[in-house]
Amino acid sequence: MSDTADWYQFQEEICSYFTSIGAVASTNVTMQGVRTKHDIDVLVTTKFLGEDLTWIVEAKKWKKKVNKLQVLGLRTIAEDIGADRAFIISEAGFQSGAYEAAENTNVKLKTFEELKIDTRELVEEEIIKTYKKRLEILEIRYWSHSKATRKEYGLRGEIWDYPINFSGQGLLRTAHCAVIEAIRKNYPIDLETYYEEKKGELVAHNFQQLINWLNLNLNHLDEKILRAEARMIQDNKFNPDIWFKENGEKSTVEMIAGSYDKSLR
Repeated sequence: MSDTADWYQFQEEICSYFTSIGAVASTNVTMQGVRTKHDIDVLVTTKFLGEDLTWIVEAKKWKKKVNKLQVLGLRTIAEDIGADRAFIISEAGFQSGAYEAAENTNVKLKTFEELKIDTRELVEEEIIKTYKKRLEILEIRYWSHSKATRKEYGLRGEIWDYPINFSGQGLLRTAHCAVIEAIRKNYPIDLETYYEEKKGELVAHNFQQLINWLNLNLNHLDEKILRAEARMIQDNKFNPDIWFKENGEKSTVEMIAGSYDKSLR
């Protein structure tokens, strides 16, 4: 296989990887900068934190290490087109001058495997943020009803009713603890709730298993609250007291989860 074919396959593999994690990626793109046009090996566009981000990638299927000049060249291109981040992906590695030229810039020097690890962690962090938001919304709905109402409509039990069939507070606490451990990457994560109603496995050995558990259990809680609220409306007892957190304020369950987490360390 020729060097050109090797390089083409290398950039296509990089492009396919970004597509697999939910970004829009394309190869051999010409972009207009402020001063001139630039040929980009791989162009990646995605959205994190509500912001549109543009990343550019140079695929170096070389037998020699990337040097300082290649880094300076990519820095210039990134600046001219306004890229948020630029990557040089090299299988042969980088000279010390390349690392110096990339220091404190938006140019990142990676092997393909390092790129996968770094971007996977970034994507996982963003996914976790969506689950934290979902937990917050479920908590608002759960705590908007009085203790007596939650018990009457099956959203909680009493400790003396052991074994407890279900507790929304307990499930939310377990979910919050799991999210805390996922952020720390402390796998395996214990998902035991100690209630009769259980969904999914009791241990998550990796991120995907945790997401599966969160989907099953948060959907389950969402359905239980929805059914309970429908019955409250029928019984003319639907009188939620809605409250929203201020920025940075922790919910009751978050504080319980944090205290529970500290007690285990």
